Amino acid sequence: MTEQSLDTTKAPGAPPPPPPPVTEAAHDPGPPSLRRGNRNTAVLLAFTAVTNLADGVTKIALPLLATQASASPAQVSAVSLTLTLPWLLAALHVGVLVDRLDRRRLLWGANALRLISLGSLMPLAAADEITIPVLCAVGIVLGVAEVIALTSASAMIPALTPPEGREKANTWIAGAETVCNEFAGPFVGGLLLAAGTGIALGVTWVSYLAASLIIVLLVGRFRAVRGEPAEGAAPATVRTQIVEGLHYLWRHTLLRTMALILTVLCACWGAWLALMPLFATTVMNLDSRQYGILLSALGIGGLVGALSVTWLNRTFGRRWVMFADLVGTFAMMAVPAVTTQLWVVAVAAFLGGMGGTLWTVNARTMAQRIVPDAMLGRYGAVSRLFSWGAMPVGAGLMGLIAEVFGMEAAFGVFAVSVVLSIPPFFRVLTRSALAEAFGDPART
Repeated sequence: MTEQSLDTTKAPGAPPPPPPPVTEAAHDPGPPSLRRGNRNTAVLLAFTAVTNLADGVTKIALPLLATQASASPAQVSAVSLTLTLPWLLAALHVGVLVDRLDRRRLLWGANALRLISLGSLMPLAAADEITIPVLCAVGIVLGVAEVIALTSASAMIPALTPPEGREKANTWIAGAETVCNEFAGPFVGGLLLAAGTGIALGVTWVSYLAASLIIVLLVGRFRAVRGEPAEGAAPATVRTQIVEGLHYLWRHTLLRTMALILTVLCACWGAWLALMPLFATTVMNLDSRQYGILLSALGIGGLVGALSVTWLNRTFGRRWVMFADLVGTFAMMAVPAVTTQLWVVAVAAFLGGMGGTLWTVNARTMAQRIVPDAMLGRYGAVSRLFSWGAMPVGAGLMGLIAEVFGMEAAFGVFAVSVVLSIPPFFRVLTRSALAEAFGDPART
């Protein structure tokens, strides 16, 4: 008889031994089932599509409303800036909130900010009393809400979907962001504004309300898993947690290199979007319909990337699929420097849009595998600070270079910056490094 069986033997008539203590592991349900993951993916996809469609409308509506309130280019530009400025000013603090608080409640809070800001704007628009300060205030609130929503939703995916379902979740969510925010949103916004400012704002308000109801359907865990603090240790301050997030990214060679490369790529996107309207109308001599075709190529490329990323990963490996973003961005910047043919520039834009989605899906899936759950909010905020923060910087540099050396030269300079990012890509994003990060050597 073993020692364990002796310990569990009881004398006749003795009361049964007490049940073993219930530990936290006994109630741990393990990773979510694939069925639950599919449900959560569908809910997050619907939430992302609705909110990004509404975000795309507001990004068109607010600057157009500003043109009715002021003829000053600086004031109109200031309204547009308020929608993206929170990524530079508030992203790091929002990342701490996402790692501390219930992430679904943060999504509700973000939509509450959207509903309050648009709700306060609608009566002013009806009374024709909109001013630039009011639009700037609304833009700041909407920008902060977008930072909270995108950071929270991205951090929720690992807890709500099993590992085998994360690539699909990231694929569809990235596709929804691209199509709804960059393509369908501005188009729908133009149609709604043509029908009337009140209709545009009202439909957008209802969209945010519907999105708030959609996320009720999420099931699972919504708080980050954090270890117990050491006994007697003081709670970490916001500043300490921000520094932890920055240090985590910077000390991880693979994530740091990806963040720096993405900074270059996003600066190119910001530069392209800033200069292309002027280049298209004055150098390429495009009319509004042709310019719409050019912009549509960008969004269609993003959609094709979302539809094909899983097949491309399986066929060519993630390393080459991610490298395709460098190729596409280089084409976006280099082609306008050497030709003004619409179809050639449109093909380059298509490749750029497709490459952007391919990178986004793989980078998010990788981060969700290797970044601890308690760090996902801060990591997401820091990485977006690098990428989204680079877009206005790229736009400013593009304007300066174009002013001094010409628009073709400006496109060429940014194309060279992409070429300079190729050596670190191949040096750090090796097959072995990606195989370790993804845990799937056959697809790297």
